[in-house]
Amino acid sequence: MNDALLIRIAEALERLAPPPPISADLQAAPAYVWDGQAIRAVEAFVPVDYALLTGIDAQKEALLANTRRLAAGHAAHDVLLWGARGTGKSAAVAAVVGLLQEEGENIALMQCAIDELATLPALFSLLRGTSRPFVLFLDDLGFDDQGAGDARALRSLLQGGTAARPTNVRLYVTSNRRHIVPRHLAEQDDPINPRDVVDDKMALSDRFGLSLGFHAIDQDAYVAIVEGYAATLGLTVDRLEAIQWATQRGSRSGRVAWQYVVELAGRNGLAI
Repeated sequence: MNDALLIRIAEALERLAPPPPISADLQAAPAYVWDGQAIRAVEAFVPVDYALLTGIDAQKEALLANTRRLAAGHAAHDVLLWGARGTGKSAAVAAVVGLLQEEGENIALMQCAIDELATLPALFSLLRGTSRPFVLFLDDLGFDDQGAGDARALRSLLQGGTAARPTNVRLYVTSNRRHIVPRHLAEQDDPINPRDVVDDKMALSDRFGLSLGFHAIDQDAYVAIVEGYAATLGLTVDRLEAIQWATQRGSRSGRVAWQYVVELAGRNGLAI
């Protein structure tokens, strides 16, 4: 087979193969999404107003302080936000980034789907090419018993080494569980190194320097959240109806409060 034929075959294979994905400009957008292969810009980044997040003052202030240090290039923690669904964990992450951007800080949010954890080293390689600070957001993270390997891989990315996240990147992770990996009472009865079994499952959550708990709110806090959202739209709240809305859904949370305000806005012919 002559050289000319080999070149023609190689060129044909190149035409058949899809081009490598091109990642977005890391200085141009307020937020991005990592899809496992490339970084896509999110132009319409509209987080909840930081001031509207009610009932989680201590958590959002701690998160803001840590993120402000990251934006300034100072030492900052990876953060675990844990607690019940709808209590404002995800909203708080976006809100603090949005607030700092309004203040002129050159920080951005990068969201990664939890099923793309294996591709994080590739993402870190791309982010090492920029000095811009990034909050890498992993939403609703949790591992079952079969996911222990993924949990250990993530732990290694947090603790250092050649594949660890760059200094301009910090992981902000939300989870319904404080220790991310589930623990079972049966572990206490395991005859083979029971303490080691438990310690291994707790080790991932221990890698986060800042751990913020988001807890169920009481009725007054729930109504205050509803009233805060409604006030920004010029709406009047019927307290009893708002409470009934939450009762019917079996939950009092910031998410349920927002859903009620959406209902109220729709009745009044408003768009959100």
